[in-house]
Amino acid sequence: MAGPRRRFKVADIAQQVVGGFLLAGPFVVTEEVWVLATQMSVWQGLGAALIVFLIGYGALYKADDRDPDRESEVGGVPVRFLSLMIVSFGSVLLLALVFNAPATFYGGMDIPPEQWPYNTAKAVSIGAIFSVVGAATADSVF
Repeated sequence: MAGPRRRFKVADIAQQVVGGFLLAGPFVVTEEVWVLATQMSVWQGLGAALIVFLIGYGALYKADDRDPDRESEVGGVPVRFLSLMIVSFGSVLLLALVFNAPATFYGGMDIPPEQWPYNTAKAVSIGAIFSVVGAATADSVF
Protein backbone atom coordinates (compact mmCIF):
# COMPACT_ATOMS: atom_id res chain seq x y z
CA MET A 1 0.00 0.00 0.00
CA ALA A 2 1.41 3.37 -0.99
CA GLY A 3 0.39 6.52 0.84
CA PRO A 4 -2.35 7.16 3.37
CA ARG A 5 -5.84 5.78 2.99
CA ARG A 6 -8.47 8.19 1.67
CA ARG A 7 -11.37 8.68 4.05
CA PHE A 8 -14.77 7.85 2.68
CA LYS A 9 -17.16 10.47 4.03
CA VAL A 10 -20.92 10.84 4.41
CA ALA A 11 -20.79 13.51 1.69
CA ASP A 12 -19.44 10.87 -0.70
CA ILE A 13 -22.41 8.60 0.01
CA ALA A 14 -24.82 11.53 -0.39
CA GLN A 15 -23.36 12.29 -3.82
CA GLN A 16 -23.74 8.66 -4.86
CA VAL A 17 -27.34 8.57 -3.63
CA VAL A 18 -28.30 11.70 -5.55
CA GLY A 19 -26.74 10.42 -8.77
CA GLY A 20 -28.10 6.91 -8.33
CA PHE A 21 -31.69 7.98 -7.66
CA LEU A 22 -31.59 10.57 -10.42
CA LEU A 23 -30.92 7.98 -13.09
CA ALA A 24 -32.81 5.07 -11.48
CA GLY A 25 -36.22 6.74 -11.53
CA PRO A 26 -36.99 6.68 -15.24
CA PHE A 27 -36.11 2.99 -15.54
CA VAL A 28 -38.27 1.93 -12.61
CA VAL A 29 -41.43 3.35 -14.15
CA THR A 30 -40.78 2.18 -17.71
CA GLU A 31 -42.90 -0.80 -18.72
CA GLU A 32 -40.34 -2.00 -21.25
CA VAL A 33 -37.84 -2.71 -18.45
CA TRP A 34 -40.35 -4.93 -16.62
CA VAL A 35 -41.37 -6.75 -19.80
CA LEU A 36 -37.72 -7.26 -20.72
CA ALA A 37 -37.01 -8.70 -17.27
CA THR A 38 -39.71 -11.35 -17.74
CA GLN A 39 -38.05 -12.44 -20.99
CA MET A 40 -34.53 -12.67 -19.53
CA SER A 41 -33.00 -15.88 -18.24
CA VAL A 42 -31.37 -16.07 -14.83
CA TRP A 43 -27.98 -16.01 -16.58
CA GLN A 44 -28.87 -12.83 -18.43
CA GLY A 45 -29.97 -11.25 -15.14
CA LEU A 46 -26.66 -12.22 -13.54
CA GLY A 47 -24.87 -10.85 -16.61
CA ALA A 48 -26.65 -7.53 -16.15
CA ALA A 49 -25.59 -7.48 -12.48
CA LEU A 50 -21.99 -8.22 -13.52
CA ILE A 51 -22.13 -5.27 -15.91
CA VAL A 52 -23.09 -3.04 -12.97
CA PHE A 53 -20.03 -4.22 -11.02
CA LEU A 54 -17.72 -3.71 -14.01
CA ILE A 55 -19.06 -0.24 -14.80
CA GLY A 56 -18.83 0.76 -11.14
CA TYR A 57 -15.25 -0.44 -10.75
CA GLY A 58 -14.21 1.08 -14.05
CA ALA A 59 -15.84 4.42 -13.29
CA LEU A 60 -14.30 4.66 -9.82
CA TYR A 61 -10.82 3.31 -10.42
CA LYS A 62 -10.04 3.24 -14.15
CA ALA A 63 -11.67 6.42 -15.45
CA ASP A 64 -10.52 8.37 -12.39
CA ASP A 65 -7.15 8.63 -10.68
CA ARG A 66 -8.28 6.76 -7.53
CA ASP A 67 -6.22 3.86 -6.28
CA PRO A 68 -8.40 1.13 -4.70
CA ASP A 69 -5.43 0.05 -2.57
CA ARG A 70 -5.40 3.45 -0.87
CA GLU A 71 -9.05 3.40 0.19
CA SER A 72 -10.64 2.12 3.38
CA GLU A 73 -11.75 -1.48 3.02
CA VAL A 74 -14.23 -3.96 4.42
CA GLY A 75 -13.19 -7.56 3.85
CA GLY A 76 -10.65 -6.46 1.24
CA VAL A 77 -13.23 -4.51 -0.81
CA PRO A 78 -13.04 -0.71 -0.92
CA VAL A 79 -15.84 0.92 1.08
CA ARG A 80 -16.48 3.39 -1.74
CA PHE A 81 -17.12 0.51 -4.16
CA LEU A 82 -19.39 -1.31 -1.69
CA SER A 83 -21.35 1.88 -1.16
CA LEU A 84 -21.65 2.39 -4.91
CA MET A 85 -23.09 -1.11 -5.38
CA ILE A 86 -25.54 -0.70 -2.50
CA VAL A 87 -26.70 2.65 -3.90
CA SER A 88 -26.91 1.38 -7.48
CA PHE A 89 -29.02 -1.68 -6.75
CA GLY A 90 -30.71 -0.24 -3.67
CA SER A 91 -31.99 2.93 -5.32
CA VAL A 92 -33.69 0.95 -8.08
CA LEU A 93 -35.16 -1.59 -5.66
CA LEU A 94 -36.39 1.07 -3.25
CA LEU A 95 -38.08 3.08 -5.98
CA ALA A 96 -39.61 -0.08 -7.45
CA LEU A 97 -41.13 -0.96 -4.10
CA VAL A 98 -42.26 2.59 -3.29
CA PHE A 99 -43.95 2.91 -6.70
CA ASN A 100 -45.38 -0.63 -6.41
CA ALA A 101 -43.88 -1.39 -9.80
CA PRO A 102 -43.85 -5.21 -9.55
CA ALA A 103 -47.58 -5.38 -8.83
CA THR A 104 -48.37 -2.65 -11.34
CA PHE A 105 -46.53 -4.26 -14.24
CA TYR A 106 -46.60 -7.97 -13.42
CA GLY A 107 -50.20 -7.90 -12.27
CA GLY A 108 -51.23 -6.55 -15.66
CA MET A 109 -49.14 -9.18 -17.45
CA ASP A 110 -50.69 -12.09 -15.58
CA ILE A 111 -47.29 -13.11 -14.18
CA PRO A 112 -47.82 -15.41 -11.16
CA PRO A 113 -46.90 -13.62 -7.89
CA GLU A 114 -44.37 -16.31 -6.98
CA GLN A 115 -42.31 -15.24 -10.04
CA TRP A 116 -42.35 -11.55 -9.12
CA PRO A 117 -39.21 -11.63 -6.90
CA TYR A 118 -37.09 -13.27 -9.63
CA ASN A 119 -38.34 -10.95 -12.34
CA THR A 120 -38.00 -7.95 -10.04
CA ALA A 121 -34.37 -8.88 -9.37
CA LYS A 122 -33.73 -8.93 -13.12
CA ALA A 123 -35.52 -5.59 -13.56
CA VAL A 124 -33.43 -4.12 -10.73
CA SER A 125 -30.26 -5.32 -12.46
CA ILE A 126 -31.35 -3.59 -15.66
CA GLY A 127 -32.07 -0.31 -13.85
CA ALA A 128 -28.86 -0.56 -11.83
CA ILE A 129 -26.81 -0.44 -15.04
CA PHE A 130 -27.98 3.13 -15.45
CA SER A 131 -28.08 3.99 -11.76
CA VAL A 132 -24.41 3.05 -11.30
CA VAL A 133 -23.43 5.53 -14.00
CA GLY A 134 -25.24 8.35 -12.18
CA ALA A 135 -23.90 7.36 -8.77
CA ALA A 136 -20.30 6.95 -9.92
CA THR A 137 -20.40 10.16 -11.94
CA ALA A 138 -21.78 12.16 -9.03
CA ASP A 139 -19.14 10.66 -6.73
CA SER A 140 -16.35 11.55 -9.17
CA VAL A 141 -17.54 15.04 -10.09
CA PHE A 142 -18.30 16.52 -6.69
